[in-house]
Amino acid sequence: MNPTTNLPVAVIGAGPAGLAAAAHLLERGLEPMIFEAGPTAGAAVAQWRHIRLFSPWRFNLDSAAVRLLEASGWQQPRLTALPYGGELVDNYLAPLVAVPAVSSRLKTGARVIAVTRTGLDKTHTLQRRATPFVVRIEYQDGDIRDHTVAGVIDASGTWPNRNPLGTSGLPAIGEDATAERISSPLPDVTGRDRKDFAGRRVLVVGAGHSAANTLISLADLAKGAPDTSIQWAVRGASAEKVYGGGDADGLPARGQLGSRLRRLVDAGTIELHTGFGIASFKSLDSGVTVTAADGRTVDADIVVPCTGFRPDLDFLRELRLELDPAVEAPRQLGPLIDPEFHSCGTVPPHGATLLAHPDEDFYIVGMKSYGRAPTFLLATGYEQVRSVAAALAGDREAADTVRLQLPETGVCSTDAGTSCDVPGAATALATDAGCCSVPEPELIGFSTGLAHGRSAKD
Repeated sequence: MNPTTNLPVAVIGAGPAGLAAAAHLLERGLEPMIFEAGPTAGAAVAQWRHIRLFSPWRFNLDSAAVRLLEASGWQQPRLTALPYGGELVDNYLAPLVAVPAVSSRLKTGARVIAVTRTGLDKTHTLQRRATPFVVRIEYQDGDIRDHTVAGVIDASGTWPNRNPLGTSGLPAIGEDATAERISSPLPDVTGRDRKDFAGRRVLVVGAGHSAANTLISLADLAKGAPDTSIQWAVRGASAEKVYGGGDADGLPARGQLGSRLRRLVDAGTIELHTGFGIASFKSLDSGVTVTAADGRTVDADIVVPCTGFRPDLDFLRELRLELDPAVEAPRQLGPLIDPEFHSCGTVPPHGATLLAHPDEDFYIVGMKSYGRAPTFLLATGYEQVRSVAAALAGDREAADTVRLQLPETGVCSTDAGTSCDVPGAATALATDAGCCSVPEPELIGFSTGLAHGRSAKD
């Protein structure tokens, strides 16, 4: 970043990665301006507050954020405990945004609708490097304003942009027309959303941990609402990947999730349909008929989409991006996170160099940096933003020295191409919607990181 500028750095998104980015920028003496589309920080995480993470607290806390919190008198949670999404918001993100250094720089209800260079569309090259960015914001009152900034860190995640239920990356025929029969991802079926599921025919689609959480919660719901019918559709020939390693799983909570799901299928509580690639939806008077490519059908009152997420790149179209053609991550990062070859635990820590784009001083970080890949680890996201903040401050040595900072476990550094061998570090965010230690994808954006759900009132 141009060292002579006094302009702030825009941080898009006030989730775990965005707030960590702001904390690292502050430590570097840079001025963050944080834009959050939701009404509060952590708005996306709040949508799955009933979900428990696979990873303990020590993998879900950023070092710079913790330093800010401790200076305010915050007491850290028990680092070995597995938090729920709601606890991640209430005990970490909310206290962090209450710190004046953060709250004074946070704008909520502020949706980014475009990012560009001042006076330059993407076709102009001369003086591009020395030209500030413009971030156009639509505020909740309808007001639209432009903000001039020196750099941009896009930590907006993928939660609002679920993958379609059809095959080939497209919505199934009739999917959009029957949208009222499709729930949000990760519904709270035993709590907030119980009335939508109790006593109804439910079809869960997807082969990741989001699907497993929802299916188990539906089985719990059915104990008190025995008319509830639970069906599960996966594209693959079996559900073994979802069941996981059982008692031998390196993450006990994840192994227990898979073992419990297998028992529910074996007992007939859940009816499993394998090889079920969805071709079409057709409305019925009392629900929807879902048809597979081979002609099989399932009738349901409501369909739960657990098929992962994808990044929103539309508001970045005037920037010069270099993206991997397969997973839509930064080009150099793409091969390291490809889900056909990697899981959360096999992706090495990485920083600003791998996240760079042709438009210098612009970075996509966190879950969104992984594009359509579900291999995101929250601890890795924290290392991303530490490195990016160092790069924006002009400290290339710190930016290029990447390692995982893990509380009470010391520093786990990695050589190029070598994975960090830290027990339990393979999950760190929470859903297939966005953080291995949070939600995410099968794709889902946050796909390894969810343990099990419960009602928020439990």
